[in-house]
Amino acid sequence: MAGSGSENPRGIVDAPDLFTHVRFRLREPAPGLRRHLEHYWFIDWDLSRPYTSQVVPHPSVHLVFQRQDSGSTAHRAGTAEVYGVVQGMFTRRLEGRGRVCGVKFRAGAFRPFAPDRPVSAWTGHQVPADEALPGPAGGPTAAQAAPAVLGPADEDARVAALDAYLLRLLPPPDPQAERATELAELARADRSLLRVDALARAGGLSVRTLQRLFSGHVGVGPKWVILRHRIHEALQRAGTDPEPDWAALAADLGYSDQAHLVRDFTATVGVPPTAFAPPRRPPGGGLTGLPPTPP
Repeated sequence: MAGSGSENPRGIVDAPDLFTHVRFRLREPAPGLRRHLEHYWFIDWDLSRPYTSQVVPHPSVHLVFQRQDSGSTAHRAGTAEVYGVVQGMFTRRLEGRGRVCGVKFRAGAFRPFAPDRPVSAWTGHQVPADEALPGPAGGPTAAQAAPAVLGPADEDARVAALDAYLLRLLPPPDPQAERATELAELARADRSLLRVDALARAGGLSVRTLQRLFSGHVGVGPKWVILRHRIHEALQRAGTDPEPDWAALAADLGYSDQAHLVRDFTATVGVPPTAFAPPRRPPGGGLTGLPPTPP
């Protein structure tokens, strides 16, 4: 199946270091799901010492099946949770052995699967999947599907289990969700759209209508979405260019000056861009200068 391998989606902090500690892969969902989902993402690990992964999140909701081979019985058997959009840095401490099978919804595309609440209701929250998603008629709930998703050693079988579960949930077309997804993708792809009013004009909407649409279907406002894509671009440049020209990058991303880029980068990542130094890694993973691992 296309989409396998250790691809590097934007937002992972120090992806090369992460890939030395875990097996990370992206896989494509079934064709019938692709208008709703960006991809599946799989992580497996077997660590002799804890490792902390950090991600600057996208404006996406995730359905996350996970199993930890130590700790409580529930975590060993596997859990299913919905993660709303995370507005700050997402930090995850990995230890022992474990597995995650994640589903990344396209920005704006989760609402049809959980139509009773605006997506902003899930923003910043992590809840049992069965609380957010209705069980499919005649099929398993997410919690009941977890063993079939997490158990197989064969990765194709895990993809098939995710496809089978989600195809049963497939909602009818939702023009509002499709519009939200279209505009969220436009904000990502068109780097000339640097202001909310410009995105609203491109979509033929008023600013207020665009804000309501994003609150209900994306979970965060259009200003946040535009800013986050700028930070992803800056993060990628910082991670690949040993001597980035921050003033030029700030201008390229539409900032009035370098100071505004530094402010937004620092607020999101936790350190200024000049302190972001992937080549110097302390023992146990992570970047020099990043905040300490939380307990």
